[in-house]
Amino acid sequence: MPCVITEHALLPVIPGQEAAFESAFAEARAIIAAMPGFRGLTLSRSLESPNVYLLLVTWERLEDHTIGFRQSADYQRWKALLHHFYDPFPTVEHFQSVL
Repeated sequence: MPCVITEHALLPVIPGQEAAFESAFAEARAIIAAMPGFRGLTLSRSLESPNVYLLLVTWERLEDHTIGFRQSADYQRWKALLHHFYDPFPTVEHFQSVL
């Protein structure tokens, strides 16, 4: 079975900006989906805290995210579309399947 890396981020969106964030994310999704090593993503909204989103992205390798995506020119467009919505800025962690 090939190794798959799951990127996990809780995205705390500034209250009242949820609709604008979702619209911007719909545009940004095409940027990340075009990256080498991208396997898929889900964006879910918390029922208990409606301004918090869970982003799960699957990558073929850790470096596809940390180097390939984050060091790409397209990442600057991603940042411009999304980063101003977060308060505080999210922590991103990477997970590898063990079972």
